[in-house]
Amino acid sequence: MSGIIGLISKKDCKENLFYATDYHSHLGTEFGGIAIYDGKKIMKKIHNISKAQFKSRFYEDIDFMQMQGNAGLGVISDRDTQPLIMRLKFGEYAICGAGYIDNQNKIAQQLIQQGTVLTECYDDSVNQIELIAQLINKGKDLIDGIEYMFNQIQGSISFLLLGKEGIYAVRDKYGRTPLVLATRNNDKIVVSETCAYKNLGFKTERFLGPGEILLLTETG
Repeated sequence: MSGIIGLISKKDCKENLFYATDYHSHLGTEFGGIAIYDGKKIMKKIHNISKAQFKSRFYEDIDFMQMQGNAGLGVISDRDTQPLIMRLKFGEYAICGAGYIDNQNKIAQQLIQQGTVLTECYDDSVNQIELIAQLINKGKDLIDGIEYMFNQIQGSISFLLLGKEGIYAVRDKYGRTPLVLATRNNDKIVVSETCAYKNLGFKTERFLGPGEILLLTETG
């Protein structure tokens, strides 16, 4: 199980995003990652946290300390390196997710046979985040692509996409992997577990429903 966080704010989101991500540390022991959109481009940092804590890895990272922006994603991952930055035909997005795709190897072979290049393979395994991004890219638009992806996979995955229009929060169609929305004044956060924002002053608004797609922007 992984923990994912999406935060959009009127001000720089990095500090709150950092702590909200750290509060998910009990959900994954392999990788920790953060992506931030500064209004022009998306920046990301990923660290291996199998032998060191998420907090110490990022406290020591000068590049991360220099990152800034009003919208970002955070993830504590139990297996995949994430978030990934993917240039889809709908635009550039940072993507992170939590869940498991049972037929991932079959889908990967089908994509490869169709000419798709998968670059995030390791130890004979594919990166599920890259896989869902490639499936989404086959849609007529982003929402159509998300629905197409859900129809192709066996299993369950909830995920977040960060682009110039905001943060898309997508809960898996079976409702197995939770996502909850919370607010603090004009700031909005969507997370895997409510423990991520209790100490940051956010208040729970609601849990997303199975298959629900929510777009968070600075204005609503």
